[in-house]
Amino acid sequence: MIPMKSLLIPLLASLILAATVVCLVPGPEVMAADMRKSYADLEQKRRDMAAEAAKALAAAKAEALENAQAIKKDKDALVSAIATLKSKNSRLQTANGGLQGKIDVLADEQAKLQSSLEESRMVNKELAGFVRTCAKDLNSLLVQSPQSAFDKDRNSFLTPVINQERFWSMDDIRRISDILFDEILASGEVSLRQGMVVDRQGKDRDARILSVGNFTSLYVLNDEQGRESETGFLLYSDQSSRFFALSKLPSKKLGDQIDAYLAGQSDCVPVDISKGGALRRFTHELNLMDQVPKGGPLVWPILALLGLAVLILVERGCFFVRHQIRIEPFMEKLSPLLASENFQACRDLMQANSRGFIPRVLLKTLAVRTQTRTDMENMLQEAILAEIPAIERFLSTLGMLAAIAPLMGLLGTVTGMINTFHVITYYGAGDPRMMSGGISEALVTTMLGLTVAIPIMLFHTLLSRRVETQISIMEEKSVAFVNMVFKARNGCRPPEISSATNRDQN
Repeated sequence: MIPMKSLLIPLLASLILAATVVCLVPGPEVMAADMRKSYADLEQKRRDMAAEAAKALAAAKAEALENAQAIKKDKDALVSAIATLKSKNSRLQTANGGLQGKIDVLADEQAKLQSSLEESRMVNKELAGFVRTCAKDLNSLLVQSPQSAFDKDRNSFLTPVINQERFWSMDDIRRISDILFDEILASGEVSLRQGMVVDRQGKDRDARILSVGNFTSLYVLNDEQGRESETGFLLYSDQSSRFFALSKLPSKKLGDQIDAYLAGQSDCVPVDISKGGALRRFTHELNLMDQVPKGGPLVWPILALLGLAVLILVERGCFFVRHQIRIEPFMEKLSPLLASENFQACRDLMQANSRGFIPRVLLKTLAVRTQTRTDMENMLQEAILAEIPAIERFLSTLGMLAAIAPLMGLLGTVTGMINTFHVITYYGAGDPRMMSGGISEALVTTMLGLTVAIPIMLFHTLLSRRVETQISIMEEKSVAFVNMVFKARNGCRPPEISSATNRDQN
């Protein structure tokens, strides 16, 4: 194959020669003048250029031949290399066929191993999740257990397992099992130990701690002389793993039971089976005096009604006590005096007992003892009617107070609910604490109104019965007095007054 370079060289030489000839051709005028002179020079130049072109052509042919030989040599080398590669490729294909069989066998083994690995991985993952779940449950149990107040670090080994900082070991499993069984045993034991508690003033104190399982814990504090100064209940805080003394001391009855149990004198001790729920409710429990200020402004008129009712009851009680006498002994003394018609002695006896209602009524009737029965009965009725206003004094007022108190409580309920709906209008119902003020006012006023009205109504009923009883006794003894007067006037001895009607003026 002749290279392109070898063909371009003669062509280039011919073009150069032609261009030179064209450039050297003079114009018609010059040519006419110098044709003979320059012909020889031109001919010489043509011969030189032809010689140079022939030389260049010969060099190009030699180079083309050399290139052709090099190409042929390279072609032979390439053919030999291709034959070698084909032979090698044939050998490699044969070897590759054997290796492919091994690869298929290894692929099957790899698939089996991969399946076994995935199965083992799933089992290990499930087991690790189960262990982690057990560790979380145990950690939650230990955090909430009051036993952790005596050993705060007993659940520290669970943190790496829960956070997956390391894979669990059989030692961790054994430790989890041991601590779980220890917690089960401790939750069913009653123990008395020394420990630190936060007292009601917020100070750390060393105290004797009585743990009744995981339900209730009690403490006993000693003063500087070593004597027991305070006994109460403890609340366990799982955030700080510490015991806090209940802000409210137990009642004297409960305190005596705790002291007796600690002294070994009793087998019973108070236990809060709700694990502190009842004790927390006990601390927030409000008595009547604590609830009264929460009822709003209407509680004060209700309390004023209660105070007025108390004053009336005290006045009525003093009134009946001041006018109380023993009726039956008085009538037993009066009966023989009337039978003997010793009216002066009768008058003296009545005046001596004039603080009683019946002696005053009979004293007014004694002045008309010589008149007819009708006149005496009219005089007695008039005397009884004169005593009734003092006996029934403030009775209607007490009934009115008993009726007004629940109505004022109902008024407080209405105003409290109005305030609640007013808060709901402005702030919505999202925060129950904002509505608790109006609801508390509504309920407290109703409770207080009923609390005041019920005893007032009860005492009003008792006082009404007392007034009715007093009036009936006055009427009964007045009729008996008239009968004794007329029997004495007719010369008949009056019968003895039966002691079966022994009713005193209370």
